Amino acid sequence: MFWIGAVSTGLISVLFAKMADAAQHLFHGMRGVEGWGYLMPLLVTPAGFMACCYVALKFFPGAQGSGIPQAIAARHLEDMEDRTRLLSLRIAIGKILLTVAGLMSGASIGREGPTVQVGAAIMMQAARWGGIAHARGLILAGSAAGIAAAFNTPMAGIVFAIEEMSRSYQSRANGLVLTTVILSGLAAMGLVGSYTYFGETDEVARTAADWSMVATCGIVGGALGAAFSALALHLTLRIRRWTQPARLRRSLLLAGCCGLFVAVVGILSGGETFGTGYEQARAALEGAPASPLYFAEKLAVTFASMMSGIPGGIFAPSLSVGAGFGSTLALMLGANVGLGALLGMAGYFAGVVQAPMTAFVIILEMTGNHDNVIALMTASMLGYLTSRLISREPLYHGLSRNFIAEAIRTRRAQQRA
Repeated sequence: MFWIGAVSTGLISVLFAKMADAAQHLFHGMRGVEGWGYLMPLLVTPAGFMACCYVALKFFPGAQGSGIPQAIAARHLEDMEDRTRLLSLRIAIGKILLTVAGLMSGASIGREGPTVQVGAAIMMQAARWGGIAHARGLILAGSAAGIAAAFNTPMAGIVFAIEEMSRSYQSRANGLVLTTVILSGLAAMGLVGSYTYFGETDEVARTAADWSMVATCGIVGGALGAAFSALALHLTLRIRRWTQPARLRRSLLLAGCCGLFVAVVGILSGGETFGTGYEQARAALEGAPASPLYFAEKLAVTFASMMSGIPGGIFAPSLSVGAGFGSTLALMLGANVGLGALLGMAGYFAGVVQAPMTAFVIILEMTGNHDNVIALMTASMLGYLTSRLISREPLYHGLSRNFIAEAIRTRRAQQRA
């Protein structure tokens, strides 16, 4: 059952990626329809947000948002029933379908966070079917396999599990993580082969001007990431309190308003801010700078998509924001655009998730840029340190507390009944 679960995680991650890409192409194809395509998002995007929100609340509770906080919360919960409310095959199916539907609606979300929840759910189900006692270790392993398969970054999956998911080194659990990542990665490679997510880049920080970019991208990018993280944590609590008296009706209203905002910004940006932002990030890494306002627009629509409560992650959009920020900064300073995009990704992403090792390893593997390790490490560490000065609580762990608290309230209500 352990082997089946690990291989299944890799295969489903590849299928999920194909579905997500097809959904984005379909949305952009609809935008290209002559006559009404330009204004189509004003109808499709708010309606899609509301539909995703409704289905998630009614049929797949626990599927909202990124999915990483749910996996973290499940590791802290002791009762299997409480864990099942966050990680189950039912929720995994809903997560995949609704994330694809969100991308089909133009939401600024990614599939990488959802793949973590899906991988953790598959491995926990394998533990139940196989009578395996180490549920926490398998949740950790499934999460790592999800990141590894989503980006084709096996080392980043392992580092993510240690640094972000468990926040500690556990030799027994890390053996499970390594084995799961290997099996999941082999399954994924059997379908799509080996590749680098953003292609190969060879930009290296050599001059004093380049290293000034390292410092600037790290510090300013980390501050931007911290602002995103702190505001997200603050508003999430306020939104939960606001929606409590009439959860479905108010959640749908919020989702519709966020969808309308995403549509308007998307139209004003010429469609650049819809979807994951993969194409814009890759173009910036290849030396074609994004629009000067792209990073701010992408940050805003990513934040709105997150606050709407629809299923979807922030990994890919955050990398796109960082690449846009770095390329804009490089233009302002007269530096290399590709290098600026690379460093901007490291600084901003480390600032958002407050996991510097994960940030530089994942970018290293996604770009194949092994000659720029020290610069990436420096930008990531500066981004992390700056973020910690502004926002003390890591984003995913802060969000996971909401799921833990809700599980405790549900358990107490059952006991009183």
